[in-house]
Amino acid sequence: MNTVLKTWQTLSKYPFGKRLFDLGIRLYIPYTGSMSARVLELRPGFAKVSIRDRRRLRNHLRSVHAIALANLVEYTGNLALACGLPDDARFIVKSIQVDYLKKARGMIIGVCEAPIVTNSIKQEITLDVALLNGSQEKVAHGRLLTQTGPVK
Repeated sequence: MNTVLKTWQTLSKYPFGKRLFDLGIRLYIPYTGSMSARVLELRPGFAKVSIRDRRRLRNHLRSVHAIALANLVEYTGNLALACGLPDDARFIVKSIQVDYLKKARGMIIGVCEAPIVTNSIKQEITLDVALLNGSQEKVAHGRLLTQTGPVK
């Protein structure tokens, strides 16, 4: 089992364990941590992550900024993929595309189902990430082109 998934499964059993996991991510990946995302659910090939609508993430239209949404797409997709990777594999995002469908306001939840990668052979994987508002309306759709391969 990989480190990210093992850490999640260990910490999420305890009170405040999920918050401790989120804090660890903020410290490990400062830019991603700047949006203060919360992991709601994590299992091999699946991630559900939320961000709150707060002033520091807003644009001039009083909605969540496009780049904050793109950051949520990347984080959600990366977590889903990372939890389904073998220990001898790693990944990097090659490209990201986000289609903004409507103004994002309130709690935004990113959801991604990723394939389980069973080997460390170099390959490209496309991940689709849906961003939903509190009414379960899709506010954005993201697509990550990710390359996996062996740890060097």
